Amino acid sequence: MLKVHQILVSALGLAALGVGLAGCGQRGPLYLPTEPAAANRATLPDLIRPGSPAPAETAPAATSSAPERAK
Repeated sequence: MLKVHQILVSALGLAALGVGLAGCGQRGPLYLPTEPAAANRATLPDLIRPGSPAPAETAPAATSSAPERAK
């Protein structure tokens, strides 16, 4: 049977390992690439369902239908 000391040391070791692994990865802010070479790259839905048709381009942002205030 494990002793309390062994359990605590194991738990702290696993916690330290988890924090260390969580810190790994790409640094810097995430962004969507806008260069022309990125236009033909596969998107996530293309990777998940390779034979699916390409989604339609998204429409430009809708303008506000609220009336403008008079100055």
